[in-house]
Amino acid sequence: MSRYPMTVEGSDALNDELMHLKKVKRPKVVADIAEARAHGDLKENAEYHAAREQQGFIEGRIMDIEGKLSFAQIIDISKVPYTGKVLFGTSVDVYDLDTEKEITFKIVGEDESDIKVGKISVTSPIARGLVGKMEGDEVQVETPGGTKEFEILKVRHS
Repeated sequence: MSRYPMTVEGSDALNDELMHLKKVKRPKVVADIAEARAHGDLKENAEYHAAREQQGFIEGRIMDIEGKLSFAQIIDISKVPYTGKVLFGTSVDVYDLDTEKEITFKIVGEDESDIKVGKISVTSPIARGLVGKMEGDEVQVETPGGTKEFEILKVRHS
């Protein structure tokens, strides 16, 4: 299986979630199951079934996170020399030539992307169009909504 790029922040967030699941959520659901079991007949015990279902979700998420972390290639952009080139992990200030607005994107791994805070997946059309370009370049990007034109204003390793 191949490696998947992930920023240091993305790795830290997944590790924090993993520790929370293992140290807080898992023990709580085990206690909930024990308490529900003490109430008697398990066949008709809704609390028991709900706790077991929650346990399944928690265990599934733990396995998912551990799998993602095991195949992650963690890239610390702060250790890469600054060249003005758009790379994985960089923040990019662009000027949208269509809307005449300045937008900031941070290029991150697939699991880290959140367009509401300007984090776009390295596999997204916009990121693919920007990666490898330099400050000052004008870029045309084919998106599902049509062609977008950007001017790269600033690239930051932050």
